[in-house]
Amino acid sequence: MATILTDEIGHETSRIPSERLKAGLVDFAREIGFDSCRVAACAPPPHSDEFRNWLRDGAAGEMSYMERGEEKRGDPQKVLPDARSIVVLAMNYWQGVEGGAPPAIDATAAGTAAATVAGASGRVARYAWGDDYHDVIAAKLDKIDNFLRGFGGMQKCYVDTGPILERDYAAQAGVGWHGKSTMLIDPRLGTWFFLAEILTTLDLPPDNSQRDRCGKCERCITACPTGAITSPHRLDARRCISYLTIELKGSIPVDLRPLIGERIYGCDECLDACPWNRFAEVSRESAFSARESTIGMALRDYLALGDAEFRIMFRNSPIKRIKRRGFLRNVCVALGNVGDLNDLPALERAAVDPEPLVAEHASWAIGRIRERRDAKKAV
Repeated sequence: MATILTDEIGHETSRIPSERLKAGLVDFAREIGFDSCRVAACAPPPHSDEFRNWLRDGAAGEMSYMERGEEKRGDPQKVLPDARSIVVLAMNYWQGVEGGAPPAIDATAAGTAAATVAGASGRVARYAWGDDYHDVIAAKLDKIDNFLRGFGGMQKCYVDTGPILERDYAAQAGVGWHGKSTMLIDPRLGTWFFLAEILTTLDLPPDNSQRDRCGKCERCITACPTGAITSPHRLDARRCISYLTIELKGSIPVDLRPLIGERIYGCDECLDACPWNRFAEVSRESAFSARESTIGMALRDYLALGDAEFRIMFRNSPIKRIKRRGFLRNVCVALGNVGDLNDLPALERAAVDPEPLVAEHASWAIGRIRERRDAKKAV
């Protein structure tokens, strides 16, 4: 099998074995920062029926884009006609911090008076500690697209945004296997990696899949605070903290708010619980390093942010996508769960915020803190 190179008017100029082209692609991907580059055949994904059933059950919640792209997700030819291969890339974002606790902020480097945060702090999922991975990875995909164009390929590139069942193709290509949490697991990277896909008209040799190595382990299922992993390989997004704090645009269901704890953007519980993560290595990509704005602030200090301040603080961060209203909603819920009387002044100001979503959740948080105060008095 060979790739035929042609000149501008279509005359054949040379041939290059597809195996050699793929080896060059893998080397190039590694050179520009990817930790894995593997290939799957461009065929319908093996779990397209399960995906459709999941949609019909309403488990996608308000993620209507899933349904809009349903047909394309079941047939990659509807995404890129004449596509022959799917290049699956993985990039590690692990920062080397154990146990889910954010690293301490150095007082001198941060320019603060003290290294400790005054007041309760929140938890942000590790993938959002640094720069927005969409932007970081998309720039690298452009380079690979140009690389493949040099061999006559036409491509479609996606970073978690296209109508494609990316974990199916990643598993087929051997980037990892399907964990019971629905996350992909690789023995070298654990679960701490982003996925990206390139559909190409080039015919590249596919890689072999990995075998499932989860065995009887169900730590990810038992670790989920809201019971969102309803059975192995089955997630009800409507109960997932990542969905509730990111995808859900309106009010968070009252019965689920206490289960969110201090989480203000996403959740890492099922990932933290996976024993394969003990082998994870620190990412080579400095753009994913933690910012003080995501791990070094007191919860109540976020409530002082106006729209302009929010945009400045979270410029180039994935947190910007939920906007001020969504983020402060999450902060209020976290304060309702872990805040104390010192947080009441900030919450009382938030309770009259012009944004109704913020005001509603602030009022709920005030009630929760006062309930805890009254319960202590009664003892």
